Amino acid sequence: MGASLMARNIFNQPPKDEKESAAPSPAPVKSSKLPGSVGGLRDSLREITANSIRDIEPDRIDMDGLRDRLILEDSSIEDLAESIRKHGQQVPIMVRPSDQPDRYRIIYGRRRLAAIRRVGGTVKAIVRTLDDDASLIAQGQENNLRLDPSFIEKSLFIKEMQEAGYKPGVIQDALGLTRQGVSNHRVVIEQLPDELVRLIGPAHGVGRRQWGDLAALSEKAPLVDIARETLASLPDTTPSSDKFQAVYVACSSKARGAANQSVRGQTTVVKDNSGSPVGTLSVDGKSIAIKITRKDNPEFGQWLEERAETTLRQLFEQWQNERGSGS
Repeated sequence: MGASLMARNIFNQPPKDEKESAAPSPAPVKSSKLPGSVGGLRDSLREITANSIRDIEPDRIDMDGLRDRLILEDSSIEDLAESIRKHGQQVPIMVRPSDQPDRYRIIYGRRRLAAIRRVGGTVKAIVRTLDDDASLIAQGQENNLRLDPSFIEKSLFIKEMQEAGYKPGVIQDALGLTRQGVSNHRVVIEQLPDELVRLIGPAHGVGRRQWGDLAALSEKAPLVDIARETLASLPDTTPSSDKFQAVYVACSSKARGAANQSVRGQTTVVKDNSGSPVGTLSVDGKSIAIKITRKDNPEFGQWLEERAETTLRQLFEQWQNERGSGS
């Protein structure tokens, strides 16, 4: 599997503001695999920082690997850059050696790297020789420790990892999820159009049930079209979670309107061979009604009235027989 495979950047708004703080970094590995325990990551922090941090020129580091949710072209990068100007880089990024001499490939810390490229100077980096699986686990665990990704962000990262060919165990370790947890995320993301998620954004605080409820409306309403129309009326600064709620309310309303229209149903005028009306057939969500207007067909109305019960019973028995013969 090529480690240069890039995941789609589907969010058009920044995640929660990232501040430089002394957060833990993944621990070194004795083999090419990282441990799944977050506690183990924290316990080995001192060993990592004492032995592995280097000052590297940013232009020697290539943006590589799956991009889970980090967006590099947003206003919060400038805020992060300003923090680094004032206080310095408090948390190192992690890189691994590239196939090209004297170059490195990013494992995690893409936002910090982008900010330091604006500030100027070298970037503090932990250099680890990791394979693709171990790099992915390091990326996922560091994001979980520092950024608390939302449900839909984890779902998208899982989808990208699966499409890139990573094994289930690696995906579980990267996000600290059980096999059932991974399945719960994947079931929801498979029902949602990519464009809908991109329009709404990370939506922190919106969980599996809410995203699942929105996905369930896809058979009753055009979710993407409604989302475009709804979000066009909102300010650009609207938080992503508020965008979700606005889109969900609009889609629910549209779905209810479609259901009500179905309940109201349709009425069809039944005509004879000459084109004259015989009666009307009304069908809605609750009943089927045949209506004969006495003034239009008084004799037929009288004839049908005398035979209605017998005729209806015969039709019911015919239906039973046809159903029985077809089973």
